[in-house]
Amino acid sequence: MSLTFLIDRFDALPATRALADALPGPGARRGIAGLPGSSAAVLLAALARRRAQRVFVVVTATPTDAERWLADLQTLTGDVAALYPQREALGAEEPHVEIAGERIETLEALLSGRIRLLVTTARASAERTGVPAALGDMRLSLAVGGGRTAVGAQHAAPLRFADVVRRLEEIGYARVSTVTEVAQFSVRGGILDVYGFGMAVPARVEWWGDDVASLRAFDLDSQRSGEAIERITVLPVRTEGGGTRNVGVRQPAPLPRQSLLDLLPGDAVIVLEQESALEQEVDRAWAEAAHHLEVARRLGEEAPPRDALFVDPAAWRARLTSFPRLALNAPDGDLRLPLAPPEVVDRDIRRLRQIVAGEPPTVILCDNEGQLERLEELLDTERATLVVGALDGGFVVAGLRVLTDHEIFRRARRLRRPRRYREAAATAATRALRGGDFVVHLEHGIGIYRGIQTIAVGADGGSLEVAVVEYEGGARLNVPLYRLDQLEPYRAAGDGDAPAPRLHRLGATTWQRQRDKTRAAIRRMASELLDLYARRQLAPGFAFPHDTPWQRELESAFLYEDTPDQRRASEEVKRDMERARPMDRLLVGDVGYGKTEVALRAAFKAVQAGKQVAVLVPTTILAEQHGRTFRERLADYPVRIEVLSRFRSAQDSKDVTRRMARGEVDIVIGTHRLLSRDVTFHDLGLLIVDEEHRFGVRHKERLKALKLAVDVLTLTATPIPRTLHLSLAGLRDLALLETPPKDRSPVVTFIEPWDDGLIEEALARELDRAGQVYFVHNRIETIDTIAERVRALAPPRARVAVAHGKLKEAALDEVMARFVRGEVDILVSTMIVESGLDVPNANTMLVSRADQFGLAQLYQLRGRVGRSHRRAYCY
Repeated sequence: MSLTFLIDRFDALPATRALADALPGPGARRGIAGLPGSSAAVLLAALARRRAQRVFVVVTATPTDAERWLADLQTLTGDVAALYPQREALGAEEPHVEIAGERIETLEALLSGRIRLLVTTARASAERTGVPAALGDMRLSLAVGGGRTAVGAQHAAPLRFADVVRRLEEIGYARVSTVTEVAQFSVRGGILDVYGFGMAVPARVEWWGDDVASLRAFDLDSQRSGEAIERITVLPVRTEGGGTRNVGVRQPAPLPRQSLLDLLPGDAVIVLEQESALEQEVDRAWAEAAHHLEVARRLGEEAPPRDALFVDPAAWRARLTSFPRLALNAPDGDLRLPLAPPEVVDRDIRRLRQIVAGEPPTVILCDNEGQLERLEELLDTERATLVVGALDGGFVVAGLRVLTDHEIFRRARRLRRPRRYREAAATAATRALRGGDFVVHLEHGIGIYRGIQTIAVGADGGSLEVAVVEYEGGARLNVPLYRLDQLEPYRAAGDGDAPAPRLHRLGATTWQRQRDKTRAAIRRMASELLDLYARRQLAPGFAFPHDTPWQRELESAFLYEDTPDQRRASEEVKRDMERARPMDRLLVGDVGYGKTEVALRAAFKAVQAGKQVAVLVPTTILAEQHGRTFRERLADYPVRIEVLSRFRSAQDSKDVTRRMARGEVDIVIGTHRLLSRDVTFHDLGLLIVDEEHRFGVRHKERLKALKLAVDVLTLTATPIPRTLHLSLAGLRDLALLETPPKDRSPVVTFIEPWDDGLIEEALARELDRAGQVYFVHNRIETIDTIAERVRALAPPRARVAVAHGKLKEAALDEVMARFVRGEVDILVSTMIVESGLDVPNANTMLVSRADQFGLAQLYQLRGRVGRSHRRAYCY
């Protein structure tokens, strides 16, 4: 069911109709009071439907508020709402391609009249952008047949193939050998691959002379062509001349000209949220821009004048106040709708039943089908209507109460924003291939990859794309792209300095003999593994029952969409648990790829079978984080969870261990304290070990004793060679999480010497988008000095806190909790943040003296950022 019934309800209110009929005129302002929850978004959707010819622009103080508004409006109205994001770049830096693309696409949709609801921030509305009056003329449209290549919305000017290539370069596209991401194109003979702004998928354009013969989508990973496309429209990467994009921290962008406010139609209605905060944001952005440009000049970089980047605050106010304006929740609001906030439920199901049983009728908005089914079991659905559709907050409107499931269960609403553009998977073989690389062909052995070419085939003038591989003596093998599965990059057993391999000769038998020997060795190993597995099958163990309805509810209530790897790994773990032999499985996944969720589901399955679960982690911080995560996810089920770490007093720890021995604790999460001799379990069924390589030899000996009779699940992002070898040899089952969560962007990583200007820029960029920062300095003796330097370099408003292992437990716990709650902007800490912290709003990390860290440590540290849809940076 869609949520149009809510818009209908608001549309029927006399106050809504009166407001729609008498919207403020140019330069006029109207205040609206008393808009609880998401009622403002529903009101705006009703106004936009009633006044379909007008554009409504919501201006918020922060990017987080803008994303909340966008999510609500898109839930209510679909794709007629769009976001114009702020650049998230300092001075004359270029914004990231994802942001640049969204800005261009939104402007094009606005100017062409396809959107009527626009969301932006005060800062974005004051930022100048390239002159888009000519945006329509800069579009490039391609369609099949007769060379129908048109430039511009109003023109149909045929272009030759060479003209299209030149035009793509002029509007900022990078020419590459293989298209792997947006803003790129490649040319191979008469084939043009392009992936541009405004395109849902990359396209392959085949030409016959100067005519477009076919248009097809293609896959970035396999490079294979897909279904046919009728037409593509390519928007410019740049709105001014200046060559191709070069995304980086300090790349000067072409000088912009106009602001968003200059591009809006004169009768656009500006909707202001937190009106006074908007002016403060613009004043602050203007002041900080001067500082950033001065830093750039000190570093010898080209820096444009400030007013080329921002509209000055006085001019911004004058332009803003020239539009009709609606001020939401204004103290002086003279219009009040018949609305009220809903009753607070706070996980009290008995209270929820009482509310639903009363008047007015209740609608509960659920994030997903799983939550809807769960509430159906809890409630009398004759008195409550359950609908899948997420809004930020509930409200009571005449004759209807609206509740949201995340407010009922006191959970944060996680906003899901799809990534705008795809990139080729980093694990794809072709992604790593470059001309001159050594490759291995399944049938012909080692050769040198010479790139992709188009060759003529058949007498009718057909063509075929092939990968060219050179062998000994200069002989060449053409491998059709549809047989690329037979080609793999050559990987030396040693390090990167290993000598170059010897090339094989086409038609010789050397490669076949080597391959046959390898096959024989693999058969011997397989025989040994079969014998090992046969013996393991005879080992006694506990067979856990199949999934219960509660298990399915828990999994469906996950706030994010499972990746295919995550779903497969979870099923493999549960299948192992249901067998009558002890599980010993290694789960390997990159930081932030969802290992904890897989472990949590396994733990819940064990608890439902009456077994206890021990979660062993290497650090106190990780224990506390896992404790919060497990309690939040399992809050609605009768599961008793305890954390055993140095944050607990001796008396508390003693009490927990006593209750564990009596079976009064279902899940215990702890550090090496769990391996103490005085810790006993009533009926341990599952042991989860996070980062096993972080434990010492004595700890591992105790682990071996625990592992004899219980199921074991080991989690790691960086397996040590021995652990990985045991899994690859079959002594431990292996599950891999290779797919990043949906909408996750790679972390942009920089290796730089200490530079005050660079640190200033990094801190300001993150705080400008209302984010948080980790600053890692691993020497307690000097961490306070470093913290003072960070305070001096950070914006004046920044809230800085220090965390390290020698702080008293209560003080450290309080600092970490404040950072998680968003009450600390910059956390200066030691390596204690290496594992476990999950703060989606923290997306910049700076690591001091990175040369003194191990590779695994740096890898874990970098995993603390990039845990949301926002672009993350690590220095």
